[in-house]
Amino acid sequence: MTVGRRRALGPLLAAALVLLVLPACGRKGTPVAPERRLPQPVADLRGVVRDGGIELSWSVPQRRVDNTRLIDPGLARLFRAEDGGQGEPRAALLKDDRVAGYTEVATIRLAEPPSPLVRSGRVAVTDRRNLALGRRYTYVVLTADAQGRVSPPSPRLTLTFAGAPEPPADFRVEPGDREARLSWKPPARLTDGGAVSEPLVYEILRAPAADVPPAPLARTTPGTTSMTDRNLENDRTYYYAVRAIRRAGTTQVEGEPTTTAAVTPVDVTPPPPPTDLVAIPSEGTVRLSWTPSTATDVATHVVYRGRAGGPLERVGAVRVPGSTFTDQNVPPGAWRYAVTAQDAGARANESRPSNEVTVTVP
Repeated sequence: MTVGRRRALGPLLAAALVLLVLPACGRKGTPVAPERRLPQPVADLRGVVRDGGIELSWSVPQRRVDNTRLIDPGLARLFRAEDGGQGEPRAALLKDDRVAGYTEVATIRLAEPPSPLVRSGRVAVTDRRNLALGRRYTYVVLTADAQGRVSPPSPRLTLTFAGAPEPPADFRVEPGDREARLSWKPPARLTDGGAVSEPLVYEILRAPAADVPPAPLARTTPGTTSMTDRNLENDRTYYYAVRAIRRAGTTQVEGEPTTTAAVTPVDVTPPPPPTDLVAIPSEGTVRLSWTPSTATDVATHVVYRGRAGGPLERVGAVRVPGSTFTDQNVPPGAWRYAVTAQDAGARANESRPSNEVTVTVP
């Protein structure tokens, strides 16, 4: 090789060495193993026997196995196996993107627009397919992203399809002051004809309007057949129902609710009476003054007058905050006076009379 050629190749060799040392521009990071890109498995599969079916629900996974955000959910698939209830339920093993030995009973779209079964990040689906009383059903959920990558199976959920309690009997709702008092009688039988053999739990449902489905409010302890719902708004109508709940092994079995009953709480507590009533008579006139009732919901003070030994009759009223009244055109003679307080409720409650005073009009 000539000296000139060596001199020409020198810069090219140096540049090549620099390129080998420097990292390539735009080079991607370490590749992520495919199994780390799978959606995380469903972790909160729940179920209850209700209304002749098995209602199941779970949260839509938001992360992948590597804990990165799952931004492209695809679908969820619900699988079921059944048996007579002996021994351990069937294992949930993934094979060819299915759960081996299980039957797929539902497919729910998670991608936009999602299935109507998806609300606020949760899936709720009811399985009614060929259910038989006394059989044991085990459920598993798989999810997949938009590229078809399938999650590991969820933990198994096993339930026994059993007869539900009939609706409670003689359901009653009575109004009180900012409260509703509920009572009922236990159902005598189950929907499969069997007898109720254990104390039941009851779920109270309440709705704010007649056209709104009642939502769960509270549950009783086993065997309790009454409840008082407090801190309500007086003169507003509420709608209640109650359902019975039993347990069949580890399975919660909920019965149908009663017919909805309406109730309107009312203020039935009268305010305390006014005090320190004073009357000053003059010709044909009596001027009255008093200390108002201490209740915050008082709307009116009512003035009463009567002859000595006779009944008191209403002669006027004063709107709060007034606390004086002039009774005019009063015939001569001895007269008795008293004042009451009346609250602002739809069915106004009136207090006991104030102290009574007697005056003589000239």
